[in-house]
Amino acid sequence: MTNHLHKGDLPDDLDLGPMVAIDCETMGLIPGRDRLCVVQLSAGDGDAHLVQIAKGQSSAPNLERLLTDEDVLKLFHYGRFDIAAMYKTFGALAAPVYCTKIASRMVRTYTDRHGLRNLTQELLGVDISKQQQSSDWGAEELTDPQIAYAASDVLHLHKLRDKLNVMLEREGRTALAQSCFDFLPTRALLDLEGWPDTDIFAHM
Repeated sequence: MTNHLHKGDLPDDLDLGPMVAIDCETMGLIPGRDRLCVVQLSAGDGDAHLVQIAKGQSSAPNLERLLTDEDVLKLFHYGRFDIAAMYKTFGALAAPVYCTKIASRMVRTYTDRHGLRNLTQELLGVDISKQQQSSDWGAEELTDPQIAYAASDVLHLHKLRDKLNVMLEREGRTALAQSCFDFLPTRALLDLEGWPDTDIFAHM
């Protein structure tokens, strides 16, 4: 396993294949307020690519092309937040997408624990550390523990998708889950436009 750190964008010649796991680190949890600091990606091969985003940066052409490539499936865990954060920064809306948190909520109805660490523990037998989750991601230089933490958030999403897809198929919810994934980019836009906590489908 190798972690690659890039400044500003992905390398021009990097091909991450037809399915890429993506996660983001920001200065906080409000995408309209807190800036994007790091985007981490993995092709599912054990390697991770971390892109540091500078304060005020609004363009990353190679990353933007990947986000909007209709032939590349983007895997997220709680993609609603990451999609919004990247759209706010770059104006590139990620699609098509898959979210392991949504899949978990739809099929693991026997629990209310749908965090990434919960999923990796139960479905993969892997315990990932969340110790660096609240560290300063806007720092000019990332520490080795930060890099390792960021990488761990994308290294297992391909295998989690495989496990969750089996469960979705078993419970007859594959098509319904896909409809939710298809709506997810729009849900992220609603968050940015001012409807983060409103159920727009509610009667009242």
